[in-house]
Amino acid sequence: METLIKKHLHHVSVDEAVQLLDVDSQKGLDEFEIEARQKRFGPNTIPTQTGSGPLKRLLLQFHQPLVYILIAAGTITGLLQEWVDSGVIFGVVLVNALIGYLQESKAAKALEALANTVTTDATVVRAGETRNVPSTELVPGDIVLLQSGDKVPADLRLIETRDLQIDESALTGESVPVEKHSQVYQPNTPLAERQNMAYSSTLVTYGQGRGVIFATGSHTEVGRISELISEADILQTPLTRKVTWFSQVLLVVILILAAITFGIGVIRGESAYVMFMAAVALAVGAIPEGLPAAVTITLAIGVARMARRRAIIRRLPAVETLGSTTIICSDKTGTLTENQMTVRAIWAGGEQYDVTGVGYAASGTIHVSGNESNHDLNVAARECLLAGLLCNDSRLVKKEARWEVQGDPTEGALLTSAAKAGLDNDELITGIPRIDVIPFESEYQYMATLHEMGTESPGRIYVKGAMEVILSKCTSALNASGECVPLPLEKIQHEFDQLATQGLRVLAFARGEIERGTPDTNRLSHANVSNLTFLGLQGMIDPPRAEAIAAVKACQTAGVRVKMITGDHALTAAAIAQQVGLDGMATQSDIPPKVVSGKELTKISDRDLISVAETSAVFARVTPEEKLRLVRALQAQKQIVAMTGDGVNDAPALKQADIGVAMGVGGTEVAKEAADMVLTDDNFASIEAAVEEGRGVFDNLTKFIVWTLPTNLGEGLVILAAVFLGVTLPILPVQILWINMTTAVLLGLMLAFEPKEEDIMQRPPRDPGTPLLTSELIGRIFLVGTLLLLGAFGLFEWALLSGSSIEEARTIAVNVFVMVELFYLFNCRSLTRSMFQLGLFSNLWVVGGAAIMIVLQLLYTYAPSMNRLFHSTPIGWNWWGWIISVGVTAYCVVGFEKWIRRRQTSLTSKEN
Repeated sequence: METLIKKHLHHVSVDEAVQLLDVDSQKGLDEFEIEARQKRFGPNTIPTQTGSGPLKRLLLQFHQPLVYILIAAGTITGLLQEWVDSGVIFGVVLVNALIGYLQESKAAKALEALANTVTTDATVVRAGETRNVPSTELVPGDIVLLQSGDKVPADLRLIETRDLQIDESALTGESVPVEKHSQVYQPNTPLAERQNMAYSSTLVTYGQGRGVIFATGSHTEVGRISELISEADILQTPLTRKVTWFSQVLLVVILILAAITFGIGVIRGESAYVMFMAAVALAVGAIPEGLPAAVTITLAIGVARMARRRAIIRRLPAVETLGSTTIICSDKTGTLTENQMTVRAIWAGGEQYDVTGVGYAASGTIHVSGNESNHDLNVAARECLLAGLLCNDSRLVKKEARWEVQGDPTEGALLTSAAKAGLDNDELITGIPRIDVIPFESEYQYMATLHEMGTESPGRIYVKGAMEVILSKCTSALNASGECVPLPLEKIQHEFDQLATQGLRVLAFARGEIERGTPDTNRLSHANVSNLTFLGLQGMIDPPRAEAIAAVKACQTAGVRVKMITGDHALTAAAIAQQVGLDGMATQSDIPPKVVSGKELTKISDRDLISVAETSAVFARVTPEEKLRLVRALQAQKQIVAMTGDGVNDAPALKQADIGVAMGVGGTEVAKEAADMVLTDDNFASIEAAVEEGRGVFDNLTKFIVWTLPTNLGEGLVILAAVFLGVTLPILPVQILWINMTTAVLLGLMLAFEPKEEDIMQRPPRDPGTPLLTSELIGRIFLVGTLLLLGAFGLFEWALLSGSSIEEARTIAVNVFVMVELFYLFNCRSLTRSMFQLGLFSNLWVVGGAAIMIVLQLLYTYAPSMNRLFHSTPIGWNWWGWIISVGVTAYCVVGFEKWIRRRQTSLTSKEN
């Protein structure tokens, strides 16, 4: 028994399954056997894994090189009794740690949400009695009764069914409910095609059934997915990886330079205390105290911008990851498509009709194929639409501004196509009342309804179902004029094949009559569903969203490849992929895209899968394991992968991906908890918008880093120069902290509000292997750092030679640093273009921050209280001319350097 619950029973007969599970299919298990099996197999729940405790998770947030630097800076400033600055630094460290702790705590909720999906009540047969029990108490061998609205409580082998349909979209990705029966399948049948099975957490939408449990808890398909979620790697984002590397390098450089500074000074005969203070000044100057705050705030601003574009971010670093994305693996149903079945084509009376409009709204037209101005329907086409309307158990309701179907999505599509032809649903149902019905059964593959056509007229039968079944019951066909003609079997088969190759789900329609006065006048049976007249075909599909087509094109223009990974049929997936233009495929091409099936993927080794995942654009009938393998295969190629999904089956891949994107409207809680981002409109276009915002976030972070590092470099160079030359320090540690903290807040952080540049989605995605700073940007940092050294140290020495006091000279040096940073800030609004090309006032935050900074520097220079705190002193107004000249010079030099690089880039592109 223990090994049995790890296997599937789709390939054995009902009698053999019941025998293997040692149960009476009519009476169920007795009380003693239930108790024994509960002890043996445990509760029917999915165990959640416990990770590190809360205290350990919190302490691990401080285990980062950049945090070590900040703690050191806070400690040093505390030792210098600069309590405000020390408090600010430690505050930044604490806030970052708390954010990381909260993010990590959310990760475990995916498994908790998954466990909750199987918690429900179930109707079982035990000891010959029917009773309701909590699903947690179920055991292998229990006989479960299912009916419409039930959640399947465990994995079942179906024993008997009556019109049973189950929505398995959350587990398999199948877009429409699956018809169930008890027949036997081959052992290698894919999960999504095992129609004799019912799986835990799926939903019964129609009919009744009886099944025997063969797997509970962690042995169910959902339990297996739980294991995959726990096995999925939690990846660092590109930004966190690069910041970690940058921090490690910075830590080593600072320690080495501080040691060199101390050692050289002592060798030169300076006191150890003086040299220690110089080393402290160097360390404080080299630490970019504002960087963690800038990263957090810039990401938070990105979160707010994305929320306005219908993308809710659950983990802050995910904002930047979107900007790094090189491949988006998208689900089909509801993301690329409307998630509303729509009739797209009708063939009746020898004529083909195209149907416009999407979804269940009646907006749209029906016109002769190839002639959009001809909306005249022949008699057969109108009868075909009438049959779809009357032979129907569903109805359409309007919820807010959206039409939704109550019942089967296929039937909803038929109601909408009839409405587009002007057929009034309520009027016809009243005028042609239903007398009897044969519900759809998988055994017969059709539905039939009997209608009253008048007291003197024979009863009218309308039938819809699988084409081969309907044709077998037809003896004639209705032509365009409404006359019965011989059945054109070859022509109908040809038209059916044409529609099916487009990925359409095709239903056939027919009608018949029951004469008045016969015993079956008011009764419908399978026997009198014969001698029918064929009416036509209707082909339907869940169509692609118009905005998704545009969004896919925008992503491809931006160098982001889009791949479809779906649990749906290969033909349907290929049709949608062709219409949205996946992987650059022309939407009008007659050549269907290559689709790799889940069955093929199981035969491909992990090594070969890397190549297949890279070169193929569409994957259909894919299981949760294969989705996870595909994401890992793409990541093995150093791709930054975004994965979208809405079902339980998507959760492992969502967690494994560099950024998981869940659907907020139709998505399961499991998918949302495993994801980094949730779309509030389930629309692929929102992913494209989020990628755009993510690129803007990374741009602004890069701009901040390129702006702030020259200051730290310049401060370090000034200290080193003073030590090497054996002169007094031009700036003190407390003055360095003033420069770093005030400019970071009032100047640098203003770059977080910089609008996205116009060409942001015309650029290719960043190479994941590219460092945080390119060689060009590093060169610019050293250029500005050198200008700061020359300007600050030069004016400091000139002031001393001119007879100024040491306090005045240091005040001048501090103002040089601030003024160069202020002018350089306008250079950094774009890394390649002039601020005049952007518009001087396109970011008022920068202008406002600069104005406030100027006021603060005046207070720093002339306010007595500030003079006491920071060892500054008033300076003559003539010095301001020289200070501003240094700032303007720095701006012009950087502007000239950008112009040269633009010109070189332009010449290179022309040569290519």
